[in-house]
Order: sequence, then C-alpha cells, then structure tokens
Amino acid sequence: MLDALTVATAVAALALAAWCGWAAFRDQPTKDWHFIGMAVVSLLAAVQLVVGIVQLARGEKAEQGTTIFVAYLLGAFACVPAVAFMSLAERTRGGSVTVAAGGVVLAVLEVRLYDIWGG
Repeated sequence: MLDALTVATAVAALALAAWCGWAAFRDQPTKDWHFIGMAVVSLLAAVQLVVGIVQLARGEKAEQGTTIFVAYLLGAFACVPAVAFMSLAERTRGGSVTVAAGGVVLAVLEVRLYDIWGG
C-alpha cells in the first residue's frame, strides 16, 4: 500500500481532530468549514480504499490477512462520514467533540492498516 497516502490520511485526520477539538474547547458546534475538512479527509480515505482494493486485485497480499485488511479499509472509509452525521444530529459542542474523536480514531486505524499490510 502507498505509505505516503497512509501518512497523509493520518496527518489530515489528526489536523481535523485538532481543529474540531479547538472548536469544542471554544464551546462551538461544527460549522460548514469543518464539514469541508471532513470531506477532504473522507476523500483521502476513499482514495486509500480504492488503492487498497486495486492492489489486492493485482495479486498483492496483506501480511496479516486480506479479510482483516479489507475490514480496516472499510472502517477507515466510514469513520469520518459517520461522525459527520453524528455531529449534524448534535449541534452543540458535543458534535465538535465527536468529530475530534473520530479524527483520532481514523489516525489509529491508519497506523493499524500500515501494520496489517506489512509495514
């Protein structure tokens, strides 16, 4: 898998977490520009999903198993959109906290994907 894409996705997720964490610290809900940031991080995760599936289709194998690798890819892809919908339902500081937590979770999933692939 592309290491640069994994690092970029993890760094973007942590930046989103810090940004939404700062909004929560200031007692603000997620705003439109936060959703733009979530869209960027989601796009990176979608690209990673496609790259991972293409590499598996070309015959490359994940070191710790294809099933767990695909499960983590799908989880990473769904992480930020899920917290985005949750933050829409919770239009208070809690929505910002939820997105910040989702960003941290995505960064951890990226580290795990790197390990599963054989990094």
